[in-house]
Amino acid sequence: MSLGKLTRGFQHVSRYREITTILIRYGFGDLVRRLALDERLGIRTVTKGRLKLEDLSRAQRVRMMLSELGPTFVKLGQILSMRPDLVPADYVRELAKLQEEVPPFPADEARRIIETELGKPVGELFQEFGDEPLASASLGQVHRAVDGLGRTVVIKVQRPGIIRRIKADLEIMLHLAGLLERRVAGWEVQHPTGVVEELARSIGRELDYTLEASHMERFADEFSGDERIHVPAVYRDLTTSRVLTMEFIGGVKPDNREALIRSGLDPRVIAERGADLILEQILLHGFFHADPHSGNLRILEGNVICYLDYGMMGRLDLQARQSFVDLLLGIAERDESAVARGLIRMTIVEEEPDRAALERDLAELLDRHFYRPLKDVRVGRFLQDLVTLVSRHHLRLPPNLYLMLKALGTVEGVGRVLDADFDMIRHAAPFVRRIAVARWRPDRVARELGVSGIELLGLAKTLPRELQAVLKKARRGELRLVLEHRALEVVLISLERVGNRLAFAVVLAALIVGSAIMVASHTPPALFGMPLIGVIGFVSAAVMGFWLLVSILRHNKM
Repeated sequence: MSLGKLTRGFQHVSRYREITTILIRYGFGDLVRRLALDERLGIRTVTKGRLKLEDLSRAQRVRMMLSELGPTFVKLGQILSMRPDLVPADYVRELAKLQEEVPPFPADEARRIIETELGKPVGELFQEFGDEPLASASLGQVHRAVDGLGRTVVIKVQRPGIIRRIKADLEIMLHLAGLLERRVAGWEVQHPTGVVEELARSIGRELDYTLEASHMERFADEFSGDERIHVPAVYRDLTTSRVLTMEFIGGVKPDNREALIRSGLDPRVIAERGADLILEQILLHGFFHADPHSGNLRILEGNVICYLDYGMMGRLDLQARQSFVDLLLGIAERDESAVARGLIRMTIVEEEPDRAALERDLAELLDRHFYRPLKDVRVGRFLQDLVTLVSRHHLRLPPNLYLMLKALGTVEGVGRVLDADFDMIRHAAPFVRRIAVARWRPDRVARELGVSGIELLGLAKTLPRELQAVLKKARRGELRLVLEHRALEVVLISLERVGNRLAFAVVLAALIVGSAIMVASHTPPALFGMPLIGVIGFVSAAVMGFWLLVSILRHNKM
């Protein structure tokens, strides 16, 4: 999603005012003042309507605030709940509770969008169309129908006007993130503008239903002939960027263990299959379902697993997959040195870590999580603590690895509901070892050597030209070194404010002195025996002095 600037006449000022009011209501007026939103946008920071927040933690207030701000901010909270490197653990737990509780929009609107997108009346396209939606979310809602061939289908319809609203919220969010980076110490390291850009890409993908259809078709192709999994069929002739038509799926939700047993299904087999499938998606295909919670899964006859929503998918390249295999092997063998090597290869190194300290912390982490009864081992909790440790050692994971860790933790949680004794690590170890051994097959090694040789040959061809271009620029004096100054805007704003107040004080002093001279010289005209110009000067000086004092007190700068 392409984001514009917020400088075009502050076209979102009413929404900005609403966001600022909600920030203040939940006790974040200090942030509003630090970002100077009141001065920059002319928004008055009133505290009227502020909620009673004494019994709520700051993390709870953030969650409630994001929920009230609407779907774009809820999506932001959900992304941050997967980023324990950016937010503390208590915030991660609170933000993970965010749900998209959005009322459905009228069926007439859904019909209008379908007819606009598909170019025909709903009555011609479908034999039946259910006006009551099966589900409603922030971006769209789902209706059941029967198509012209008599197939039962579900139609996902995008919410009207959602793109315009999300784009406005993202532009405001990007502006706020830029202010945080420039005006609040420490935030430039967290790079909030990057988080907003990541959110924009994620929402942009979810808003394009043709991309979700492509995800489903790729997923079906990769698991073609696999009887453990069913991928719903996509009907391309009834699908556009705003309307997605797919096969209707019945089945049982995996979190309803009693219903599974009544239907003749085996919870233990389902838990093992779910783990196998997510490992295959991640380690073999490098293309995985990033949100496999119970609401997005159905269990069909024969313990067949069906994924429903393909809007959020993750990708891992070959190198990341190999590094993750090494990491998992190190965890399974309790080898902190192997875990450290795998971590460093997987992460973006912002500052070279102290390897001895990293291995020592990893050893403590492995001891804390895996030397305990199997029923108490939680892979999801371990992975969350691992990410916190990574951040502490100045390492950073790419966004898709966070999606992968979240997917593994979610699958483990579903598996625990199905089978209380389910052990994700023990179940994964044989599969991971097979992947590690297969890496050294002669045909695979030869293929990788061939690819590396072609890349090396390409580098050998382009390097002389690139080096020659650099030398030419240096000879002509065009080679430049660019230095970026960060966090200077805060200093410049402060200096500008100080300069303005000094100039204001000088003018005020001059006005007082001039008025005193006028009064002392009895310059006409007079009012009640006092020179009128001198009186006006003194009154003006009093008003200006009072205004300056109020301004200083309001910003706690006394």
